[in-house]
Amino acid sequence: MGMKVAIIFGGQSSEHEVSCISACTVMKNMDSKKYEQVLIGITKEGKWLLVDKRESVENGSWVKSRRTAVFSPDATKKEILVLSSNGTYESFGIDVVFPVLHGLYGEDGTIQGLFELSGIPYVGCGVLASAVSMDKLYTKIIVDRLKVDQARYVEVRSSQMKKDMDSVIERVESKLPYPVFVKPSQAGSSKGVSKANDRGQLVAALELAEKHDKKILVEETIVGRELECGVLGTTDDIHSSCVGEILADANCAFYDYDAKYNSDVSKTVVRPELPEGKEEEIRKNAKEIFRAVDGFGLARVDFFLEKDTNRVVFNELNTLPGFTSISMYPMLWDDMGYELPKLIDELIELAYRREVR
Repeated sequence: MGMKVAIIFGGQSSEHEVSCISACTVMKNMDSKKYEQVLIGITKEGKWLLVDKRESVENGSWVKSRRTAVFSPDATKKEILVLSSNGTYESFGIDVVFPVLHGLYGEDGTIQGLFELSGIPYVGCGVLASAVSMDKLYTKIIVDRLKVDQARYVEVRSSQMKKDMDSVIERVESKLPYPVFVKPSQAGSSKGVSKANDRGQLVAALELAEKHDKKILVEETIVGRELECGVLGTTDDIHSSCVGEILADANCAFYDYDAKYNSDVSKTVVRPELPEGKEEEIRKNAKEIFRAVDGFGLARVDFFLEKDTNRVVFNELNTLPGFTSISMYPMLWDDMGYELPKLIDELIELAYRREVR
């Protein structure tokens, strides 16, 4: 048999369904001659299950599995433990982990810490890069040190809102003009994000964002084109893809969750026409940001090209970008000559360059 690859999907974040779709794409494109797939699904409640086949992930029946599977944190074992029907555990070794998890508890460094404890090589960014990149506020703090433009922002805490909402509103209004974007600091796929055009909408937007995170980011609005760049490699050997553009559904206020996954109008364009030198600037900035957060393996770095000024403005960094049929990351690398099976091979090979015990 080939190398045993544990593909982990689902999870407790608001991006659970997207994770399942991404995982199916990875499963379909993983070379069966090279790899033996071990499928582990995490339910929305946080239960870990051993899943028998991809079809059960596609139709959603995997959640009915009765076999609990967990990673052993014992680095001398490098294995998963499976609860058998008679109540005893059986174990088997795993060569590498391919987490296809988006959002909290999958992209924020928590599960990466478990992989580090287990001593098993794993695909993607480590604990630090995952944690700071998942947290939009701390990503901005790090990027502030680079010569890369980004939107002005105000940090808001849930405790501040509860204590004195009026002072929070006044602080935002004193620093940023309307309209503003309000974002949970730790949420993906634009969950909990909204645009506020006045004070009333700002209060509503803050209350919505608070449902997703206790730390909230309020940003100035950047009007311009939405551009994305893929990154692949290590901090010492970073490669950036070509640039892609998001053309959001005009009926959506911005490129939110529905525009990304539920709209037939939103489109992605690989290698759009850009002003001279802008693609090179975006690719350079993407690599600098990836290095600054101590990235490893893969990431997608998002930018705006500001209208009228053509200023490149950093938006956010995603350390486990989507692998669905409409996801930009695999599209960008496909255009660079990395079809999905080759891209998967490269990501698994990179996992072995990480220092593990």
